[in-house]
Amino acid sequence: MLATTLGSLQLQNPVLSASGTFGSGWEGRQFSDLSRVGALVSKTVTVRPRHGNPPPRIHETPSGMLNSIGLENKGADWFLADTLPKMRQIAAGRAPGTAGPRIVINIGGESIDEFVQLAERFSAAGVDALEVNLSCPNVQEGKLLFSTDPRLTERAVAAVKRVATVPVFAKLSPNVTDVTAIARAAEQGGADGLTAINTLIGMAVDWRRRRTILARGIGGLSGPAIKPVALRMVHDVARSVRIPVIAAGGAHSAECVLEFVCAGASAVQIGTAMFTDPALMVRIVDDLRALLAEAGTTIADLRGCLHRQPAAAAPADAAACQPARGCGGHA
Repeated sequence: MLATTLGSLQLQNPVLSASGTFGSGWEGRQFSDLSRVGALVSKTVTVRPRHGNPPPRIHETPSGMLNSIGLENKGADWFLADTLPKMRQIAAGRAPGTAGPRIVINIGGESIDEFVQLAERFSAAGVDALEVNLSCPNVQEGKLLFSTDPRLTERAVAAVKRVATVPVFAKLSPNVTDVTAIARAAEQGGADGLTAINTLIGMAVDWRRRRTILARGIGGLSGPAIKPVALRMVHDVARSVRIPVIAAGGAHSAECVLEFVCAGASAVQIGTAMFTDPALMVRIVDDLRALLAEAGTTIADLRGCLHRQPAAAAPADAAACQPARGCGGHA
């Protein structure tokens, strides 16, 4: 009922953690049985350690959060020696009768050569997949070089694919004029799948102090506030490519997951919502099973159903949406 595939990668269910919101998973193991989720996606790993941006670098917003972390991490050497074994320990502790979570490593580079180095090292380490972070707004002065130029997107993905021995997913930025052009470029470069979307560039201002609240000025907006944008972009991307799409952007319930599936997603990442409820992912897995059983349908039946009906036939409101082989019972 819940099984899904991302290219050649098989998952026990479509629920994944979102990079940068849940560490490696090790930090959240005390709250729930993480062996029951579809995959754990690491925080971005870079070739060398990064100190990140100066504080303050997190600010709560209505229905969301601004962050300007700047890819703080201890680098690939540390991750391979310390963190990857912990992720494997979670996967090895899978519940009886389950396949356990896949291990997806999110890699970030400031040059194509850095992406290639990371892809080689983590492929050799035997992880299940790579998520190529082309789109973090909190580094390189916010220039988003690889995720805003289709030619650079294609070149970066192609370079990673030449050395990777595991599936490669490209993470796309919403901060572009046409996300489908970038999606097609990543597909042309050989990507096995796409993650859509990363955070929206935003700002918070303290008018009394007459300055921005985040030290760097701008940050990435995430959380339920961006879900409508993410739904639209997932829908557009899924319609424009033939490879699987992993949704990311504001999902916080099983209903949200099914909405993204209807829009064309094969899997859905849960991120900002876990800052307030670190057991949420596992509960969503249980809720998905109950909702699908009640509706008499499956993830496979619902996937991309919005693309299989004329636009004019779309229901005017959520109540008109029939879950069985329909668009999934919107909340």
